[in-house]
Amino acid sequence: MSQSVVPGVAETKLDTSPTLTFEEYRVYQGESDVKYELYKGKLIAMPTATVLHIKICEYLVYQLQRYLAEHNLDLVVKTGLGVRTDEDKSRIPDVVVCTKSLLEQAAARPGAGIIEFDEKPLLVVEVVSENRREDYVIKRGEYELANVPEYCIVDPKAGKQKIRLFALIEGEDGYTYTDFLPGEEIVSVVFPDLVLSVDEILNPPLVEELIKAEQAQLQKAERLAARLRELGVDPDAV
Repeated sequence: MSQSVVPGVAETKLDTSPTLTFEEYRVYQGESDVKYELYKGKLIAMPTATVLHIKICEYLVYQLQRYLAEHNLDLVVKTGLGVRTDEDKSRIPDVVVCTKSLLEQAAARPGAGIIEFDEKPLLVVEVVSENRREDYVIKRGEYELANVPEYCIVDPKAGKQKIRLFALIEGEDGYTYTDFLPGEEIVSVVFPDLVLSVDEILNPPLVEELIKAEQAQLQKAERLAARLRELGVDPDAV
């Protein structure tokens, strides 16, 4: 029996998913346990985070919140807050720092909490997961287009561990970046007094343990103050 020598035609998988406008995306109700980003009008399901991913995000939120409180800055640190990057694109960074007024504006609008294209967060952070190109190339381009002053990539992958900080520097066209490696300290451009250990970010302690340690120190200080008062010494004057 003769066989055909004509090569088979490979089937092309067509994208039949709906194309949404930004306003449709803002009020879209998908699966309750899945977060979706918008890219060129298409829904992009975000992968479930690893435990390390979660710990890194919680640690950064904790350190940023402490920094903002210590410096009495009228800013907030949030996870799950959307950032619109173009007409038909919207991302959900792992961590966002913005003004309270921007958060209130996002809260006043119907649907998902998203900072609009003309509303600039000060800092966005992405922890690299499976799609490395998306964080290093695609999202980098979107955040640059949206004029986000600082974009931080935390890359915990073994053999590639680093933190890459993109920033809009006066006099430069677009983002410039600096890589911070294990053993070094990262210094923010937007928050120059914020200095964090790269090692701790990549392999962070549990935030619960940090809070316990802070509480223990506070209680120790309170006991010392009480003892000084018993001895007739004003602890505030010491």
